Amino acid sequence: MNQLHPVVAAVTQKIAERSTETRTDYLARIRSAADRGPARGRLACANLAHGFAASPAPDKAALRQLVKPNVAIVSAYNDMLSAHAPFESYPATLKQAVIRAGGIAQFAGGVPAMCDGITQGRDGMQLSLFSRDVIAMSTAIALSHDMFDGALMLGVCDKIVPGLLIGALSFGHLSTIFVPAGPMTSGMPNNEKAQVRQLYAEGKVDRAALLEAEAASYHSSGTCTFYGTANSNQLLMEVLGLHLPGASFVNPGTAMRDALTRAAGRRVTELAMAEDRMPIGEIVDEKAIVNACVALLATGGSTNHTLHLVAIARAAGVILTWDDLSELSSVVPQLARIYPNGVADVNHFHAAGGLAFTVHTLLEHGLLHEDVNTVAGHGLRRYTTEPRLSGGELAWEEGPRQSTDTDVLRGADDPFALDGGLRVVDGNLGRAVVKVSAVKPDQRVVTAPARVFEDQHDLLAAFDAGALDGDVVAVVRHQGPAANGMPELHKLTPVLGVLQDRGHRVAIVTDGRMSGASGKVLAAIHVTPEAAVGGPLSRVRDGDLVTVDAESGELHLHIDDLADRDASTHKERFVGTGRELFASMRRTVSPADLGASVFGDHS
Repeated sequence: MNQLHPVVAAVTQKIAERSTETRTDYLARIRSAADRGPARGRLACANLAHGFAASPAPDKAALRQLVKPNVAIVSAYNDMLSAHAPFESYPATLKQAVIRAGGIAQFAGGVPAMCDGITQGRDGMQLSLFSRDVIAMSTAIALSHDMFDGALMLGVCDKIVPGLLIGALSFGHLSTIFVPAGPMTSGMPNNEKAQVRQLYAEGKVDRAALLEAEAASYHSSGTCTFYGTANSNQLLMEVLGLHLPGASFVNPGTAMRDALTRAAGRRVTELAMAEDRMPIGEIVDEKAIVNACVALLATGGSTNHTLHLVAIARAAGVILTWDDLSELSSVVPQLARIYPNGVADVNHFHAAGGLAFTVHTLLEHGLLHEDVNTVAGHGLRRYTTEPRLSGGELAWEEGPRQSTDTDVLRGADDPFALDGGLRVVDGNLGRAVVKVSAVKPDQRVVTAPARVFEDQHDLLAAFDAGALDGDVVAVVRHQGPAANGMPELHKLTPVLGVLQDRGHRVAIVTDGRMSGASGKVLAAIHVTPEAAVGGPLSRVRDGDLVTVDAESGELHLHIDDLADRDASTHKERFVGTGRELFASMRRTVSPADLGASVFGDHS
């Protein structure tokens, strides 16, 4: 085992010390729930009879006998979302695999799955972040019947996997495996699609040309192939040890995808019957959380995980902060160039060596904890292997020790950059996150006059009217979780990119989100405290000079009377498209740096 990098060790130690009380309480809670023997054996006869009333006769007999473990299947299937459409056939496949391994499986429940790509720029996007916590609650309801000894979680996209994981951690005594569906095959290259988007923003191509480009990119069943939150989710589940090794980026509809799905069913049954069940709450600990942070930083993953990882960690009694991420980012090298941080997609990343090589090189350089539990067994070294099919049989072999395409993926001894590209900026405007891996070095410090917008559509309208030009820091406020649910704003990236390409100094400062597709424009996002709770952002005025400095970590408004100014208010009525149903969440949500969650203590 290679010596752990001192900064990784120090950050892990700080997290562990900070989390002593909460983690101890969490472990005590899940261990008290982990009585031996099938969980349904603790149910009264009437309860149990309800639990198997609709089961086929063989399953009913097995459930009555209180011998075989029962595995819950929780799915985010719907046939509108390309990433989740493959899950239609998974429950039957998984049930077969569980039965053959000596268990029983029941479809315990479905959870909602919305697509940020569809709702982008629409009112529905204001439900997106809150859907994570709704999914967590839905997962808890699915598992609440005390019928289960293990669980299989079927989800892929942005809020779905974090929600499933937070919900699963509330049943942390269960052996749980996450089952992915894989990315769609490569379509129109992402850089070509981005070019068409920018041409459309400039009025140089029409809507028909834009739709043709988008349809050529998002073209089939499977996850979108750019490295946004959905594919970041898959990478994190694997590095957390919750996927089977090599499962994340295998395309749907292939023999390997089917073999890995069946293997997940077998493996969760083995764990549910084993003396050491590897329950999910024991797997997701301080070391595993640090591993997830390192892998995210090394590959340039989605900024949404500065929210989700904080919330996930807290669900396991682990207190992670933005400062931890920033400190890790200072020593974690950037190993991947995947769009929007490059031109390659996740299929190219997978072909170049993918996660097996990434985990290998990070372990070799002491940047990951090797001594962790996983669903594949003890030790992260298992995730340097790759699955192989031989004669229809699935086995794991040692993965690549070199990248096959160093334009896409490199080792830690020859990285694209020496740091992970995630910065925390701080100043009299509050704290924010900046992802610089796609921002050119000469664009990482911007001082310019502010243009203030209360809504993203106002910014787009100003650009269309020719009223947005010159050097600018676009301040888009009242977009935080307490204001309107913190929608993603990356429809703004093309127009701001146009201004930047005209030679202007451009940045955006917002209490909203920009997602994994934030791109080439300097963006200080997730500003906290947000404008809706009276944060400094609510006091900025047009023409104020603002500095966003990702190099020194500064977010500064160059005025002296900030505290004396009245805070702006935004009077929008959040009704329609279901938004009125989420008023209680807007009132109780925690700040962005605490995970933007409605659960638990916000201190």
